[in-house]
Amino acid sequence: RMSGGGGFQVTGSLGDVMKESIQAAGSWVRSHAASLGIDKEAFGQGDIHIHFPEGAVPKDGPSAGVAVTLVLASLFTGRRIRHDLAVTGEVTLRGQVLPVGGLPEKLSAAHRAGIREVLVPAANMADIEDVPAEVRRALRIQGIETVEEAIARAFAK
Repeated sequence: RMSGGGGFQVTGSLGDVMKESIQAAGSWVRSHAASLGIDKEAFGQGDIHIHFPEGAVPKDGPSAGVAVTLVLASLFTGRRIRHDLAVTGEVTLRGQVLPVGGLPEKLSAAHRAGIREVLVPAANMADIEDVPAEVRRALRIQGIETVEEAIARAFAK
């Protein structure tokens, strides 16, 4: 967040699906400003720049929707997101969390990074069986259906 008049910029090696996911996250936060305790004037009091470094993984999937929604909600509310939490899932404009692909790989990566809890789309919970037993034992894997559930679990107390 930086000084400006309410601009929203997204950069990085992103495909259209990822850009749309980020825009949907921003729209959800704006439309739920009152319930999040955000003054609607806050959106015009600075510019937002979201950058996804290229790294080694192409970013064209929708699985960052929940994460971007949490980041924007954190930015505008001033509330911190728990450091020991990872999230995945696509977000609709109504705040529903949709399933994603590659869940076993994502959970294994979270485990390697020292994460303790992961929020995943409830519709993906059946995919947990494909995750190595060691990873399943080490992680607290929670299924979520809405962004509101993610926010309730993600913000540090």
